Amino acid sequence: MLEIRKSTDRGAASFGWLNSRHSFSFGDYFDPRHVGFGPLLVINEDRVQPSRGFGTHGHRNMEIISYVLDGALEHKDSMGNGSVLRYGDVQRMSAGTGVRHSEYNHSESEGVHFLQIWIEPNVKDSAPSYEEKHFDAESKQGRLRLIVSPDGREGSVSVQQDASVYASILNGQDRIEHQLDEGRTAYVHVIRGRLEINGVALQGGDALKVTAEKLVMLTSAEAAEVLLFDLPY
Repeated sequence: MLEIRKSTDRGAASFGWLNSRHSFSFGDYFDPRHVGFGPLLVINEDRVQPSRGFGTHGHRNMEIISYVLDGALEHKDSMGNGSVLRYGDVQRMSAGTGVRHSEYNHSESEGVHFLQIWIEPNVKDSAPSYEEKHFDAESKQGRLRLIVSPDGREGSVSVQQDASVYASILNGQDRIEHQLDEGRTAYVHVIRGRLEINGVALQGGDALKVTAEKLVMLTSAEAAEVLLFDLPY
């Protein structure tokens, strides 16, 4: 079964310094048809104005992933971590028993554009932890590059959940297949560009829920970038 989640149907929030689109119910936006997808609870596409951001706030028992699309995202947390993330960087913070952090646009002149992703952990009240890695564009060209996994295999960041996340950049006539094992489902989020997934035409901001299927097929006639989540059903 295939279910389209159109970009234009997502929740929206605007605070002057922040413009955000919510794929799933979040904050003041609630839609009973879109309250997560398995353990995938949040995909927020955030655009933050120069020198602005999210002040120090807390989280608990959540796997939080940041995927920067453009600009520079500055991170600080109560574990003592501090860094500036740019395109290709993937950050994972396991909140566990509790962590406080801030996320700011590092630039004084340019916006920052990133995805904030929350995955529910399968272990509660673990010790908070942090990890970040860089995945260059070449490693994603024409293939699904594993960037998040339960065991950190293939150089991915690790999460406390039976979930794997793949990133891909498709150019022109690329055709990519991903097998879904029994009991697995997929959520494919289109970051930008246009492509077809299992014959369904999608563009930037759109997504496709894939259930009770054995194969996810991505084909492109022009440039596109996607994230594919392989999740327990």
